[in-house]
Amino acid sequence: MPSNYLDSVQKQFAYYKLLGEKTMAQVPDEALFWQYNPESLSIAMIVQHLAGNMLSRWTEWRTTDGEKPWRARDAEFEPGLDTRATVLELWEAGWTKLFAAIADMREDELDQLLYIRNQGHTYMEALNRQLAHYPYHVGQIVFIGKMVADTDWQSLSIPRNQSASFNADKFGQPRAKRHFTQDQLGEKP
Repeated sequence: MPSNYLDSVQKQFAYYKLLGEKTMAQVPDEALFWQYNPESLSIAMIVQHLAGNMLSRWTEWRTTDGEKPWRARDAEFEPGLDTRATVLELWEAGWTKLFAAIADMREDELDQLLYIRNQGHTYMEALNRQLAHYPYHVGQIVFIGKMVADTDWQSLSIPRNQSASFNADKFGQPRAKRHFTQDQLGEKP
């Protein structure tokens, strides 16, 4: 097991949090609540779901099941938030809870068990489960943001038709071990 697993996971979560924030910053307030159709989700609903999941999973995560009795999961998929401020406040609350849990973990205990809906997961498995789940929904947020922003969209990765120059820059640097999120998160080598 790599000795930097928790650091790597924290950086990956921070990267996806940043993608969601950069997307929400590109859309007008009303677009946070826009739904393509009644069966689709708005950005605000996705934020409700992500925060609901994070708060449930990572509150008292060592001693209680990750699916808390107080969680109203079905309500997360209904309109509930009504301002940019409430969306961003809930977004931040969820991520804060997740990052606090990661900070509370130690590498030597990643094989310990926690429970989600009565199913045992090692801490590492639980983190990996969420590392698949949260980016899935952040991707939905980004997709909605791109639709809403249309031609005003500012790319969050390598812009179209700029792969060659991006790669030339990367291959022009000396080989070094670096986390893939380093540039996006503003970390120094």
